[in-house]
This record gives sequence, structure tokens and C-alpha cells, in this order.
Amino acid sequence: MALTTCLFPLLFLTLELPKRIINDAISADQPYVYIDWLDIELDQVTFLMVLCGAFLLSVLVHGLTKMRINTMKGILSERMLRRFRYQLISRIMRFPQPYLRRTSQGEMVSMITSEAEPMGGMMGDAISLPVLQAGQMATILVFLFAQSVWFGLAAVALIPLQAWVIPKLQRQINLHNKDRIQEVRKLSAEIGETATGAATLRVNAGWRFRLAEITRRLGTLFDIRLTIYKKKFFMKFLNNFITQLTPFFFYMIGGLLVIRGQVSLGALVAALAAYKDLSSPWKELLNYYNRVQDMGLRWHLISERFDPIGMVDEELFDGTPEEIGHLDGDIELKRVTVTDHSGDAILEDISLTIPNNALVAISATDQEERHAIAELLTREVLPAAGKVLMGGRDLNELHQMVIAARIGYAEVSPYVFQGTFGGNLMMPLRHQPLDAVILPDDLRVGEEARDSESMRSGNSTDNFNANWVDPTIAGVGDVDGLRDWWVHLVEAMGTGSAMFRRGLEQTFDAASHPELARRIIELRPRIRAELEREGLDQAYYRFDPEAYNPALPLSANLFFATARQSVGNYTHSTANDFLELLNELELSDGMLRLSVEVIEMLHQTFGVDGTEHPLFRRLGLNPDLFEDKVALARKVREHSLEVLERDEKVQLLHLPFEVSAEQIGPAFTDELKQLILDLRHKQRAKIENWVADYFVPLSEDSFAPGLSLLENSIYGTLPSSGGRGEAIHEVVERVLSEEHLKHHVAELLFEMPTGLAGAGMPSAFVEPLSISRAALKRPDVLILDGCIATDDPEECRRAIRSLRKLFPEAVLIFLEDTHKNPEEFDMLIEIEHGRIKDSAQQSEAIQDNAASADLRQKMRALVSTDLFSGLDRKQLRVLAFGAQWFEAPADTFVFRQGDDASDGAYLILEGEAEMYLVDPDGTRNLVTVAGPGTLVGELALIKGGQRALDMYVPTEFKALRLGEEEFLAVVGNDGGTAFKIMQVLATYVGASSSQIESEAVEDVAQADLLDSDDSGV
Repeated sequence: MALTTCLFPLLFLTLELPKRIINDAISADQPYVYIDWLDIELDQVTFLMVLCGAFLLSVLVHGLTKMRINTMKGILSERMLRRFRYQLISRIMRFPQPYLRRTSQGEMVSMITSEAEPMGGMMGDAISLPVLQAGQMATILVFLFAQSVWFGLAAVALIPLQAWVIPKLQRQINLHNKDRIQEVRKLSAEIGETATGAATLRVNAGWRFRLAEITRRLGTLFDIRLTIYKKKFFMKFLNNFITQLTPFFFYMIGGLLVIRGQVSLGALVAALAAYKDLSSPWKELLNYYNRVQDMGLRWHLISERFDPIGMVDEELFDGTPEEIGHLDGDIELKRVTVTDHSGDAILEDISLTIPNNALVAISATDQEERHAIAELLTREVLPAAGKVLMGGRDLNELHQMVIAARIGYAEVSPYVFQGTFGGNLMMPLRHQPLDAVILPDDLRVGEEARDSESMRSGNSTDNFNANWVDPTIAGVGDVDGLRDWWVHLVEAMGTGSAMFRRGLEQTFDAASHPELARRIIELRPRIRAELEREGLDQAYYRFDPEAYNPALPLSANLFFATARQSVGNYTHSTANDFLELLNELELSDGMLRLSVEVIEMLHQTFGVDGTEHPLFRRLGLNPDLFEDKVALARKVREHSLEVLERDEKVQLLHLPFEVSAEQIGPAFTDELKQLILDLRHKQRAKIENWVADYFVPLSEDSFAPGLSLLENSIYGTLPSSGGRGEAIHEVVERVLSEEHLKHHVAELLFEMPTGLAGAGMPSAFVEPLSISRAALKRPDVLILDGCIATDDPEECRRAIRSLRKLFPEAVLIFLEDTHKNPEEFDMLIEIEHGRIKDSAQQSEAIQDNAASADLRQKMRALVSTDLFSGLDRKQLRVLAFGAQWFEAPADTFVFRQGDDASDGAYLILEGEAEMYLVDPDGTRNLVTVAGPGTLVGELALIKGGQRALDMYVPTEFKALRLGEEEFLAVVGNDGGTAFKIMQVLATYVGASSSQIESEAVEDVAQADLLDSDDSGV
């Protein structure tokens, strides 16, 4: 603020000095000018130079001061924007899970990035801009009034008009901007859905309709933007026109005053220059007002989306509590009700006590109910009524760090963050930074500046580069113990062998894992002996200087070496150097022809469009470059190798680095293999000079980079086909386990990249990651949602017992649709339609309003029937809402044959109903007798029209009458109910057919009897 205030005198000087230069220096009548306040006399030229120098100095200082102010504004803007974005992202972490599920990620990303971007600039300008621009405007007006009152009045005459008109137009534009922002959010959501569901759109021919939908959204955006453009540019035109009216008055009135001698020419020129400067701050102030209105609108739109009901309180989320106590004791659910976003109950009036250290099985066929229980126990969702107590402590009042440390939750499809397998696995152990990493001085200064800026911006001050993993949370002393504990976990889950096998396929750098590389080299003789003892010595290609290895690329066989880096990292210069070597060895033409033959073979097999085939992807070729190579191969066939440019030859020579003889097949002849072996020995000196830069020679006494742990262990490669690879894996796995190297293999798995949302990780690793991430911290409560859903009861039993053995003092809760081993659990709970099945609480009176109690009673009546027992809760609620209680006295008809069926169907609760078919002569034929639990009259609703039978009740009768609209909606949306109704219909048809057949038999019998009587007569 002080720096801004210093700007105003400098501005006044830049306005006053030009007037002085014109009037006192250039237009002076005397050759000398006396300066009173300096008490000196200067000639006209010297005085002109002094004034010009003062003007230049004032402009320079004014410009530097303004630059400093703008720089500070920019820094403040970025800090405030950074703070705002950080707060929004922090609030996302406190969102309730149901709100996150129904909120588009693309919409949130758009709000935090593009929508928040303009707000940063506004935050920096919030105070400085109005003070600066209003001060400049006031300074200029003071100068104008000092020259002439008329100049001042002319300058301010049209300002009230602008101050009234422009905001009114801007308010209209802001309303359209609100619509635009909302449409952009919807477009972001649709783009995200399109990207996620692109395969579904292709398979189900939905792309044209989707594109039409997006076109309509873009068209709506276009219309809104067009309206904004029209109004915005009209506002600019009006503002500029009003602004240009003032110079008109200056020229007209000022010119008259100069002609009459009332104002000097220099004063008029200075006034015109001053007014030119006046228009700029006035426009800035008007623009500031417009931006304030727009930012207020954005703030409102963003704030309402980032303040959902059910957020975790900030004081329960920030910081770390002084003590993270254990959640010992019983888990109590006291009349808990959980609702979805529409208010429908998912869990209803649940009262339950789970003893401490219990092994609990909760079964619920509705997946939404299982998720609700898990989210309730992890406080991902807050109960609409009731409370959850753990060890006597209200779950809603616990700090989030206590819940994160003491409650573990695993689900079948967890979210996997981009990074490494170990980074995702160690997440529960990263509560706070521990040991700071010592950085070099040049890097330390930069990190300290970043930390200081983070603190000023209100961001996290935690050191990202520090060591965050705390093994003591898992009850071990160091990282090695942590790996051993994880190995015990995966073995208990029954996935240890599969994960260990995957670890054998990992490649690693010997410099990063020197101990593992050294031990593998030492164990090679033992592994070879074990393979020979098992008869597997011919089941793999062992590296032999005298033999060609079909599983290695051609280049690796030529050099008898492995690449220092992966094939994908080789640059154009590598292949160029390889061409030079081939030319020196006189092999370039032969190698190029081989590349052409292989490309043609692959093209004939897959074609350009078949590069997505799994077999093609196994080759490791780049699909984008394959088409270019096909074109080069065609060019060689049409002409010759001589027509190829050097770069084209280099492009073809990428192939020997990418594919092996085994992948190429018959195109790679035995003669060519022998030629390469001869060159390996005869040209060793020339080859070794080139090899040193790109390859590492193979030796049984050294580690081979680029090869997997398995290949380094057996000192060879496995064939791409053959059934002995599994046996070789078992031998290597057994030897490494006996040598206690499993934790080293686990370390390799920790470094496995996961990709975005786990896309780069094997699907078989997802569930073990979820369970081990939840169990690694040794929680007091471990919740497993669908994680032991195996078809093998014995395997399921083993997993349950293993986890019980590992966590003897924890509460283990298994959530499944059904449990195959109920005898393994201390407590078995079954949830059906949001309530505990066969619980005494179902018979308790519900203290609620009459409407809710009536609705629940209808729902229970519907669930008690076999026909509607499989309905989900929402459809059951809809059906119950439209149902009405119906009672009829004994000896009455509920409906008659031929009546309109729109009154609905009847679900019999008490009594019986006799169904009669009335013949044209009035005879009533009994078709069937319907008892409690039977639905009557539904077929007339389905086919529409009139009743086909009479419904007569001989005794007192009670039923639930189902509304036509609700019943048809349920039948149309629930396949299970529709199928059951078809079964009922088939029963009716079968019964009618049987009755017709029996009647026909009786008629025939009577006719035969009459015939026999006639013949007897």
C-alpha cells in the first residue's frame, strides 16, 4: 500500500513537467529563466535539458515503481491461487464417498484448474488495483482542475453515465456466464464418460448418438457464447463511444479558451495528455467491477459444489492427534440408518453389537448394502440416524488418523494410484515425514525456497523428499522386517506363490540391488544342478558362446551380450552406428533383406490393422512405426535396396534389436544362424569396440542387465512355447526361498510400475494389494468386502484361518453375498432389504410417523412373498408406495369376469380366493384356489383389458392391492420378477390344459358308454 501511494506524486510529475517544458522552456519570452526555489538562473536550452532530464527520471522511477507493484501483485495472485486450489483439493479428501461417486471427476478438475485460474488474478488485484487506479484517477483529476475548472468538469461529465450503464450490461453478461460455466462442466463430464466408455460405445454402436449428444451440448455452448459476445462487444462499443466524447469537448471548449487567451496552449496539450491517461484507470476500474461480479459468481458456483453435506469436520482431519489410541472393545451399532442421496434407506434401524476380537461374517445379497456397512464402519458415510461406537468411542468424533491407523478396509476393486506397487502398498505407513534427506547445497537452497513459498501460500509444509515410511506402525523395526511381514501376509492369503512368480519376471539394475545380483550369480551352479536333477536341462536355452539362442534378438546373438537398456530406449543414432558396423562387416545387405522378409511376413499375418492383436503386441513392435516399415519393404520389393536412403535403412535395422529368431520363425534360416556365430568369433575385435557402448557381454560370472531375475538365475531364456516353463519356475522359486531371498524378490515387486489407475499392473495383483494394504498396518478392525469370494470352500477356510492366526486380537469382518464356511465364524449376520434378517428388532414398533411405519409394513408384506423377495430396495419401495390395504368380508366377490383391470393386482395376506371361469350359459367352473402369498389379477394388468375370471372369497379376506402403474414399472425393470410371473403364467396354462384334457377324456368315456348301451339294445 505504501509503495502504491508513492506512485501518485511521480504520476503528477509526469503530467506537470510536459506542461512546464512547453510553457516555461520552449515558449519562454526571455533567454534566461530564474528558478525561485533553487535561487539560480539558467539559459533557455539548459533549462529545457534540466526539465527533460527531470521528466525522463520521473518516467523511469514511475515505471520501475509500477513494475515492482505489478510483480508483487503477480506473486500475491499466484500465492492466493495456489492456496485456493490447495484448499479445494483438501476438501475433496473430506468429501463423503457417496458424493464422490455421483460427482464427475472431469467437473471437479475443470473447477480446480480452468475455473479457478481467473480467480487468482482477482485475488491479487482485490485491494491494490482499486487503490492504484482510483489514486491515479484522482491525481489526474486534481491536475485537470488545476489547469481549468472547465477541463475538470469536462473530464468527469460522462463518468456517472458510464458508472450506471456499464454495470447493468455486465450483470446481464454475468448471468450468461453462469450458464456457460454450468454447460462447460456438463461437457467436461461427458468428455470424461466418453473417454472411459469408448469401448462400450464402439461395441454397442453408440458413437453416433453420443456424438449427436455432444454436438447438442456444443451447440448450446455456442449459442450462449454468441449471446455473450454480442452483449460484451456492444458494451465495449458504448463504453468507447462515451469515452471518446470527452476529447470532443476538450477540443471544442479547450480550443475556444485558448483562442480567447483564458488557457495556455501548453495547458491544453497537458490536459489532453492527462485525460488520455485518465481513461486508462477509469477503464481499469470498470473492468475491475466487472471482474468482481464475475468472480463472485464463480466463487458461488465453486463453493456450493465443494461444500456437500456429510463432509468430515476439518478439525478431525487436519494435523496429527497427540496419541493414536487402539480401538479395543466391542463395536456397537445403535439403531443406525444409512440413506442414499435421494433419501432412500440403504440400512434401516440396525442395532448390533460385535464383541471384541470376534470373527464376523456379514452376508448381504445387495452389493449396495455391503458397501454401506463397510463405509459406515470406516466413516466414509455418516448415518442419517443412530450412532456407531468402537470401544465406547463415537466413530463420528474420532480423528481421521485414528480411523486410518486402526481400521483396515479392503475391497475387490480398490483404486490404485499411479506410481509403483510398493508406493501403493506403503500408503498406510506414511503418516508423517520422518528422516529428512540430506541434499547438496545447490539443491538445498532451492528446496528451502520452495518450503518457504509453500508456507506463505498456506500449503502443506511437510517435506516431500523425506522418508515417510514408518515400519513401527506395522509392528516391525525396519524395512527388511516390513518386507518379511508383507510376505507372510500374501502367503496367508494364498497369493504368495503367484506374486513371487511375477517377481521372477522382473528386470532390475544390479547397482540398485547389488546383494540380490551377487547372490543370484553364486546360486547359478546350484540352480543348474537342480534343473538337471529334475530333467529340465533341455527345457530352456542356456547361454553358450558356441550356440545360437533363438529367444534372444539377433543383435544380442551377434554380440553374445545383453542390452544395457530396454529396446524401446534405443535411439536413431544406435541403429545408425549398427549400420556402420554391418557395413564394416559386409553384412548390411543381408541384414536389410532379412528385415524386409520379416516385415512382409508380419504384414501378411497381421496386416496394418491387426497391430492390436495380442500376438502382435507380444513382439514388442511399435504399431505406429510398423506401417512405415511396411511401406519401406514394399519399396524394396518394387525396386531394390539401392533406392533406400540412409535414414530408411536405419529404420529397417531397428528390427534386429526388437525380434528374435523364435518370433521370426522359418524366415530365420539355420545358415543365417551359423553365419552370425562365425562372425561372433571371427570379428570379435571389431564387435567388442561397438558392444562396449550399448551392450554388456554375457558371462556366467557376471550379472546380465536387461534380463529378468529368472533368466539371470538359470543363465538362459525360456522358449516361447513348451510346457516345462512352469516346472523351471518352481525349481528357481524353491531355491530362492531356501536361500531366504524372498524379501529381495518382494523389493523388486515394490518397484513394479502400476500405471494410471493400476492399468499397468496385472489384474491378479489388484486384490492382494487391497488386502495387504489394509492389513499391513496391523489394524484393530479389519474389514474385507468380497475379498474371499472363491469357489473352493477349502481355500476359503484356509484363508480365514490364516488371517485369524495373523490377527488374533483384531475384529475381522468378512462381507460377502453368501458365506460357504459359516462354521468358521464366531458371529453370522444376514442383511436383507436393509435390515438384519430374523432379528427381534423387526418386530419392534418403529417410532416414526404413521406414513413411514405404514410403508415399512407394506414392504415387509411384499418381501415375505416368494414373488417379490428378490426385488431390490428401491423398486420394493416404489411398489409399496403405490399399494393399498384391502379387506373383504366372507362370501363376496372382489371382482367379476369382464370387469376393468385397472384397479390393480391383489397380493393375498390372509384368507383364500376362489377363481371361477364363467361359461356363456352362466355356469361357474372353478379354476384354482389361491392362498396367502399368492398374487391374483396380475395377468390382466400385463395384457391390459378386462378380467378373465371371477374372484370369490368364501372367508374373511385381507390383501395388499398393487397399483397398476407401479406394478408394470417393476415388471418392466426387474427381470427376476418378470421371470417368476412367466412361471406362474405357465402354471395357469398347464392347469387349464390339464382341465381341458380331463374334460375331453370324460366326454369320450361317456360317448363310449352310450355307444355300448346302444349296441346292447
